[in-house]
Amino acid sequence: MIPLWNSSKKNITSPANLFVMAVGIKQKYLVNKMVVKFVASGFAIMLFHYDGAVDEWKDFEWHSQVIHVSATSQTKWWFAKRFLHPDIVAEYDYIFLWDEDLGVDDFHPEKYLSIIEREGLEISQPALDPAKSEIHHLITARLRNSIVHRRTYRPGGPGKVCNAQSTSPPCTGWIEMMAPVFSRAAWRCVWYLIQNDLIYAWGLDMQLGYCAQGDRMNRVGIVDAEYVVHYNRPTLGGADEDKATPKSHKHDPRVEVRRQSYVELAEFKRRWRKASREDRCWVNPYPQSIPL
Repeated sequence: MIPLWNSSKKNITSPANLFVMAVGIKQKYLVNKMVVKFVASGFAIMLFHYDGAVDEWKDFEWHSQVIHVSATSQTKWWFAKRFLHPDIVAEYDYIFLWDEDLGVDDFHPEKYLSIIEREGLEISQPALDPAKSEIHHLITARLRNSIVHRRTYRPGGPGKVCNAQSTSPPCTGWIEMMAPVFSRAAWRCVWYLIQNDLIYAWGLDMQLGYCAQGDRMNRVGIVDAEYVVHYNRPTLGGADEDKATPKSHKHDPRVEVRRQSYVELAEFKRRWRKASREDRCWVNPYPQSIPL
């Protein structure tokens, strides 16, 4: 953000990193705690409002310091594709593209940055507190007495056993999509992988390693020393909360959201296979990867 006056470059201190969330007013308490923490750490902040409620955030001191973008009923990835073009965010070293239902009481942005810089992680995420979080993939669970881990030796999904010989996601070279952190170079690659018309980004997680600027088994990792809580409280497309409506008559749009997510996952896989087959210059650096 550039002021209307005194806007010569010598008077502007540009934040080095960007923190972005798609938010709804129902998650106001959690969002505020995250924004306060990242503002204090010198981040630029962008909030994508999917419920149209922008003025309702004006009671927070940080409201005028944040870039607000509003579009009703759109996902984080829809916003990211349209408003986070790599050329637009090229001045930032790292881009945090997080969900709104995360707890950050034990998370420190500056310490996190120092760890991923030291470890050479181009794509990363904070570990999830296993005692308080909804965990879908065991690789994301926090390991005690660890700074960073890059693989799991536990089951990685249906029919997938993770061991020391595993070379494919989600056993290694993989993060979940709730709290990804991308370097500038990694984001330039990831942005082009995001499909303009597939708004849930299902399937993208399995391909992030191609954007790791090197070996995904080394450049992609989970940071245990700086962890968060995943509460799993989705409000985008949430159920009708009218208590007067009988439970048997309530419509839960989340069912349709999940159904569409699977439809888009199948389409993303089809496009990847087609592109890989037709691009004669394509050489897969991970030929042992799980086929889409």
